Amino acid sequence: MSGGRSSNSNNNDNNSNNNGDRGLVVVYTGRGKGKTTAALGIVLRAVGHGYKVGMIQFIKGEWYYGELTSSKRLEPEFEMIAAGRGFVGIMDDDHPIEDHQKAARQALAIAKEKLATGSYDVMVLDEINYAVKLNLISEQDVLDLVKSKPARTTLVLTGNYATDRVIEAADLVTEMKEIKHPYQSGIKAKKGIDF
Repeated sequence: MSGGRSSNSNNNDNNSNNNGDRGLVVVYTGRGKGKTTAALGIVLRAVGHGYKVGMIQFIKGEWYYGELTSSKRLEPEFEMIAAGRGFVGIMDDDHPIEDHQKAARQALAIAKEKLATGSYDVMVLDEINYAVKLNLISEQDVLDLVKSKPARTTLVLTGNYATDRVIEAADLVTEMKEIKHPYQSGIKAKKGIDF
């Protein structure tokens, strides 16, 4: 399929990467937990096939969370870039909005550059939908990325508040719906589960 696939890849199927070489646009959105976790599931599965995978995190970036370490164990097939300045307006955020906007624009530029190489089988843009909701980047920025992606690359967009136009541009959309959350019982975020 691509130069990004390792030579020791087990490829027993005749249709690699989704119907020949056609990549998908996947959106994980909604108020429930699990959007980034679902994207990381795709990462793990793709790396298992020897695919080249990238992940750019648009919001996270200043606090420690488990994938910062575990991602290094999946190198060289997996590359993760934490480009954000942390969550906006919550959890001890002391950055002006302009800092968050600058970081999101830089993440967008990195995404464009990485996609333009054509070497990625899967590219995850984590929390990009939320970056639009927070006015860090525009909806059109996301739609332009979707249009510019190489045909064989699967693009995964995560984050709550996916817009109608982004949903329309996608091949697969899953909405995470919260039924029950431990926060409601006063249980704080758990290492290895939430971060």
